[in-house]
Amino acid sequence: MSGHNRWSKLKRRNAVLGVAKGKLYSKAIKEMTVAARLGGGDPSSNARLRVAVALARESNIPRDTIERAIKKGTGELAGESYEEVTYEGYGPGGVALIIECLTDNRNRSASDVRNLLSNYGGNLGAEGAVGWMFHRKGVITVKPGPTEDQVMEQALDAGAEDVVDQGPDGFEVRTAPADLHTVGAKLEAAGLPLGEQKWTFVPQNTVKVEGDNAKRLLKLMDALDDNDDVQHVHANFEIDESLMESLST
Repeated sequence: MSGHNRWSKLKRRNAVLGVAKGKLYSKAIKEMTVAARLGGGDPSSNARLRVAVALARESNIPRDTIERAIKKGTGELAGESYEEVTYEGYGPGGVALIIECLTDNRNRSASDVRNLLSNYGGNLGAEGAVGWMFHRKGVITVKPGPTEDQVMEQALDAGAEDVVDQGPDGFEVRTAPADLHTVGAKLEAAGLPLGEQKWTFVPQNTVKVEGDNAKRLLKLMDALDDNDDVQHVHANFEIDESLMESLST
């Protein structure tokens, strides 16, 4: 499991346990609102909204909260207007970062991201600075239970591109972005225990970070994740698992 994936799992575990749960809710609500504004309020015909709703349910967000977020997006209820902004840059140790934001103030977001990167030994880059290091993919989590052979057979039959063993967290099925929901539906019909389904940026290569760089990098990741405008952070780092655990608790 890559360092970034491990960090994401730890952050999600903490949120489920109640640490920063409000941030998790806020980001999920923003995403549903924007998805509904851009593609309509029906998840069956709006792929982005379908992903957002599935993630909200996985995070135990109440049904009425989900419905309100969608209605704000479609204009049935009043709400803020957010725009999507993506920043690229570097963290400690030369780690590449793609930072996706939803914001009602582009200038504030740019300033916040620039300052956070600078504070922790990184820097903001120009558009395209690191994007070429990543591939856009659909990702489906398969919960622990089935064997790798079982997951691999069903995933390839469903049209997936790859299956990645995530150790005790199960498996990650990767697809072309447009195939995410088709593959997910087939895996569900095959009886595999699925977790979240999402689009993400998968790094082509990773950078191993240790010592002070690892400490500063994880502090930077936490600070970005804690920012209200930042929705997703994608990175290409590797950190020793025992060090990751000690620095993330």
